[in-house]
Amino acid sequence: MSDTSRNAARSILRRCWPVLAAVPLGAACGGAYALAAPVQYQANAYVMVVPQADGDSATAVNFAQAYGRVIAQPEILLDASASTGVPLAQLTPLIQATTSPDAPMVQITGSAPTAARAAAEANAVASSLVTFGNDASKQTRVHLITFAAAARPAAASSPSRSLDVAVGGAAGLLVGGLGMMARQSGTGGGPAPSPLPQPRSDGLSDDASADELPAEPAPAETPTPDSASAPTSTEAGSKRPRQSATQARR
Repeated sequence: MSDTSRNAARSILRRCWPVLAAVPLGAACGGAYALAAPVQYQANAYVMVVPQADGDSATAVNFAQAYGRVIAQPEILLDASASTGVPLAQLTPLIQATTSPDAPMVQITGSAPTAARAAAEANAVASSLVTFGNDASKQTRVHLITFAAAARPAAASSPSRSLDVAVGGAAGLLVGGLGMMARQSGTGGGPAPSPLPQPRSDGLSDDASADELPAEPAPAETPTPDSASAPTSTEAGSKRPRQSATQARR
């Protein structure tokens, strides 16, 4: 490796070391969380709302959405709690219901530390919902059936190691980038910009050449005292004949 390449690599390391250190650290923290977090399994059971002879499908869809909203009521979960042996206070946050605006079906999801328990919770709640809905079928004109029972999930739903590692690495990248920006701003952010050239008061730029400058006027010649007082040769010659003529008259 040449000296230029080594200097470039050292310069990059000096500027980007917060990012290079934070990304692996964040990924390691995400992996550690994936190993330490409790394992959760999820199982799904399906209940369908069927209209009676004088009912229609729209009414069944509306009642399916209504039953999905009241899935956490104690009147529905008491029988499921008794059959699974899970206290009602612990079972309530482990059960979720999802409905569709187009189909008269309720999806019941049970969560538990083991696959068998998750399936048992989903099936118990689905059975309790069917019993609860059929008790009021004369008023609602619909009845409920278990469309599909929950099976034991083959794999845990959470935590996801790959997702946790990716999230940790992204968080490290963000933290490292912020640290690098703060470090650069703390050191001044590079050399100060050079001041702008100031315009000249005489309207000429600094780049103007010497030929473009106006020529200075030549100084006027001042007459010397000798040249001013001395008569010219022509004037002296004209005065001499006059003097001789005057002397001849005398």
